[in-house]
Amino acid sequence: MLQNYNGRFEWIIVILVGMKRKIKKVSISTVGFVVLFAGIIMIPYPGPGWATVFAGLAILSTQYEWARRLLQFAKSKYDAWEKWLHGQNKVIQSIFWLLTAAVVVITLWLLNAYGILNDVLGLGWDWVRSPLPIFN
Repeated sequence: MLQNYNGRFEWIIVILVGMKRKIKKVSISTVGFVVLFAGIIMIPYPGPGWATVFAGLAILSTQYEWARRLLQFAKSKYDAWEKWLHGQNKVIQSIFWLLTAAVVVITLWLLNAYGILNDVLGLGWDWVRSPLPIFN
């Protein structure tokens, strides 16, 4: 079973190859899940939220069949949502975009972006500061 090849044991090579595969799978899984969760957090905001989710699932799909199936399912549902939204009248589309804008404005307020601008510009508007105690 163990053959001596130029003074080396074959089992060492087998172990190293197995370790390399496991390290690669763990690394790809870690990167995939980090990208996926970052994308999920970004979904409500304008920008690359869904693209990041799809990228995370694409990374994971190189290692897992469930991720490939979920990626196909999510893409089809996203496409159906986009088609539905574009088929709605301007009032519904406007409500959607206003709600999206409200999520962005509230998030910026909670993360104290307006408070930082207030300090930088010296406006003295304390009401724009975040109510969260971490920023006070």
